[in-house]
Amino acid sequence: MISEPITLYKLMILYMLNEVNFPLTNSQLTGFFLDNEYTTYFTLQQVLSELIDSKLITDRHIGNSTRYEISSDGEETLGFFGKDISPAIKSDMDNFLKANKFRLRSEVGTTADYYKTDDRNYIVHCEVREGKSILISFDISVPDEREAMDMVGNWKAKSQKIYSYVMKQLMETK
Repeated sequence: MISEPITLYKLMILYMLNEVNFPLTNSQLTGFFLDNEYTTYFTLQQVLSELIDSKLITDRHIGNSTRYEISSDGEETLGFFGKDISPAIKSDMDNFLKANKFRLRSEVGTTADYYKTDDRNYIVHCEVREGKSILISFDISVPDEREAMDMVGNWKAKSQKIYSYVMKQLMETK
């Protein structure tokens, strides 16, 4: 058994990232750890930072969100030490992932963000992913921030319709 809590939290994060085929966000991991009262927010952030520094996980920043994926070194580490996670804790993680898998995937699968360019326009970046594959990704330039914010806000609700339209148009032969 593991006597050091920080080590256990690291293995738990590796386990959760290994059990899904998509990244998990900081807020998703935080939600699990805090809702189940495993640790505090600040301890969890320290653990995530140490996992990144040791290259056991990778992080990717998209807008206000950070997404984490297990690296091959992380998979190897989990292979050696994953058995040290108690069955009760594995059960908590498995139940959480099973109950929330669709919601978790949906949250990280459809993203949109915007940023200001040098010429005072805004670029809106929209993306839909299935697992690690990008289904559609594009950037659109708009003249003001309000339009950029509206587009980002509408992307989640309208991405399926837009993707279907684009696919239909591109597959159509005349």
